Amino acid sequence: MDEIIGKLKTPEECRQFIVKYSDLVRQARQRAIELRASAHQAEDVVDYELLQALYAYEDILSEKNSRKTRANRTWQMVKHYGIKVAAERAVNRKVDAMGYKVLVGMGLQGLTFESVIVKFPDSFSPEAVKQAHKRLEELKNELEPTLWPYL
Repeated sequence: MDEIIGKLKTPEECRQFIVKYSDLVRQARQRAIELRASAHQAEDVVDYELLQALYAYEDILSEKNSRKTRANRTWQMVKHYGIKVAAERAVNRKVDAMGYKVLVGMGLQGLTFESVIVKFPDSFSPEAVKQAHKRLEELKNELEPTLWPYL
């Protein structure tokens, strides 16, 4: 057992520790994603937020596979079409409710292509915006009721 944990004397101290450091872990994840995205030369804030969503997706893949995993097919689309078109194409794929649930669990539900498209509708086609709204609603409905307050 870690020395810091061993010094906790009551269940309440343990709970407070969990709350405090869970938020710090979420913030550290968010910061790591921001730093990775800022390494690219994004054309605008929309591209920057889409890059963050892509890196958040890679974090999900890495957790799922228990090893660092790159979203190779998505990066190929980004290289070929650009990040905005790649995001539009991605929202037309089969919905990944598990990935969204993981992001919600991490406190990063705003880091999806769908969320960015809905946030910046003027940067995308009306069809993509409509599909993004639809998918977010589907994902929200698939979440367990205990996760709803985070949306």
